[in-house]
Amino acid sequence: MAPRKGRSQSNLSKGDLNDVDQSQQVSADEPAPEAEAATVVPEVVEELTEGELEDKHRLELKVERAFVEAGKALRELRDRRLYRNTHKTFEEYCRQLVAGFV
Repeated sequence: MAPRKGRSQSNLSKGDLNDVDQSQQVSADEPAPEAEAATVVPEVVEELTEGELEDKHRLELKVERAFVEAGKALRELRDRRLYRNTHKTFEEYCRQLVAGFV
């Protein structure tokens, strides 16, 4: 990354800090502004046939539905605290659950 031009924040005087545009400041109570999403253009390694594209789309939809169903199941496990007979926290439960898949 190239060095930034101008004075670093450590060289700013108290008066300079007061000149900062108030609309750009974020308080600790507010969520940070979202960063812009980077556009990623995948490199085409090998073309797929029309049939393969259809299969790919069908299988990707299955994966998407599986993630949605997994999210719903995890939410219910968390909300009903169905992990409490084996784990103190939902986070601990999830860590062990995911470790079992790897």
